[in-house]
Amino acid sequence: MSDAGELLQNVRGQLAAVEDALRDHPFLAALEHGHLPQRALRAFAGEQRLIIASDRHSFEHLAARFTQPPAGDFFLTMADGEAQALRLLEAFLEPEPGYEPQPGCQAYPAYVAWLALNGSRSDVTLAFLANLTAWGASCKRIAAALRDRYDVSFFEFFATPPGDLDARALTVLDAGLADSDSPIAAARAARLLQAYELLYWDSLGATIH
Repeated sequence: MSDAGELLQNVRGQLAAVEDALRDHPFLAALEHGHLPQRALRAFAGEQRLIIASDRHSFEHLAARFTQPPAGDFFLTMADGEAQALRLLEAFLEPEPGYEPQPGCQAYPAYVAWLALNGSRSDVTLAFLANLTAWGASCKRIAAALRDRYDVSFFEFFATPPGDLDARALTVLDAGLADSDSPIAAARAARLLQAYELLYWDSLGATIH
């Protein structure tokens, strides 16, 4: 399978069970029902601060690895987006003083960093194409649940990505596949990143009790 759109559709079908688990996650349900303690939200802020800073550096590294368009420009845009998200996060909530991150939450950016060092442009692009839809949906729900009490611009940023983002990503993916990037490796990267996304929420769920 060499067409980017076809590959993305196929991978999304393979990840449907994980998407369901993310959609029904207890952390999000507790938040929407008003049962989430503020320490859990502060944990979210603490984890995201580290994740976004790491992902920004990962995208900067990818832009340096893949300098030719469309990949170089796309990865720079992603790095700029992470920098903007980090600024918006500051307006949401401060993490607990001395907050220590959880390994299960930080597995996600660790894998992104691994991809930045070792993955092809198709690995990274397909993984994020598959992942950002679920992450955006979660952010949309959090924004709706917290809008009356907090600045939710961070969540709205991810809930409403630029309209051309998917099209640009598919162009990068098409170029990578045409240049002999492995669709099997790209699908594996998408599966693993989505699994780490679920692990992130599972690890955060331990902060509810």
